[in-house]
Amino acid sequence: MSLFDVTVEASCGAARALSFETAHGTVRTPMFMPVGTHATVKGITPDQLHALNSQIVLANTYHLYMRPGVDVVEEAGGIQRFMNYDGPMLTDSGGFQLFSLDHMMKADADGVTFHARDYDGSAHRWTPESNMDIQQRIGADICMQLDQCIGYPCEKEDVAASTALSWEWAKRCCDAHTRIDQALFAIVQGGMHLDLRLESVRRLLEIDAESRSSGGRGFQGFGIGGYSVGEPHDVMFETLGQVTRALPDDRPRYLMGVGNPTTLVRAVREGVDMFDCVLPTRTGRMGTAFSSQGRMNMRNAKYKRDFTPLDHACDCPVCRQYTRAYLRHLVMQKEMLGGILLSVHNLHFLISLMGRAREAILGGTYEEFYRAWMASPAANDY
Repeated sequence: MSLFDVTVEASCGAARALSFETAHGTVRTPMFMPVGTHATVKGITPDQLHALNSQIVLANTYHLYMRPGVDVVEEAGGIQRFMNYDGPMLTDSGGFQLFSLDHMMKADADGVTFHARDYDGSAHRWTPESNMDIQQRIGADICMQLDQCIGYPCEKEDVAASTALSWEWAKRCCDAHTRIDQALFAIVQGGMHLDLRLESVRRLLEIDAESRSSGGRGFQGFGIGGYSVGEPHDVMFETLGQVTRALPDDRPRYLMGVGNPTTLVRAVREGVDMFDCVLPTRTGRMGTAFSSQGRMNMRNAKYKRDFTPLDHACDCPVCRQYTRAYLRHLVMQKEMLGGILLSVHNLHFLISLMGRAREAILGGTYEEFYRAWMASPAANDY
């Protein structure tokens, strides 16, 4: 199988089990990607990521561009060698971060001018072409187009203008992307408006077809952006299924920035293949654990003398080796080990959840898997 050629191994309703090759290994979906924004998943070593069966790690182009700088990553031999991680990686374009800079950012049809207020305040200019150059030099297996992610709520006319800008930039990214060992994913935008979402899909598919008809590679996958930006969970599901059904069957579909366990289970049922989010590590550092019974706040006094495993249904190293009482002690003492162990557990929880989803799809029982999850105590606690 050639790089990025997708095999649909099984489907169960709209849910799919895919596999595709990258230069750093095979990816099997559905799957959750840990977020390593600054070339590290906070508190987690590369060896631990492998032990957790992590398939892809995500890094962020904006943050790597600012520090340590693209030249440093490129001189190291690319992002994998820089961080001593030999598995597949994906870089987000940094568009979300740029458009979060608010009054420190100005976008026009050509690109974005911004001041890096979270670093040294220096001024920079990005275009779709320069962003592709940066991501190709960083060297992850998958890169994302530069897009404009707009907040919620927002006037429809503003969403429409932002969506049009994103598909125009998608074409420029497609034209500028030349690295054949790296996939390029386009990003569907359109806010919570189904008509804008479907128009975004239509335009991206036209760009893809035009590129391929002229000897180009088009897009090897599709991100779905602009969700999980403050809207109620159910609002996303009013449009998500129709968006996934409009996308090609032979390309991965990546729902960006989503890590709520119940949302993952529901989104797989709608045909989503890939997910990423800082939620498991961020909540772990804050003292919260995911579990089969729902969220567990380890500061709760009821765990002070609880010498049982964190989650009886979990086989991760943390649940095999440490008690709730000890984990609570670490959290209460603000020991960094507490956040690390809870992050390991939370990552395992989501990666394992998607692994079980894949097994259910392969076995033709995803609907039963879905119903069991939705009937569980955890379903409404996330």
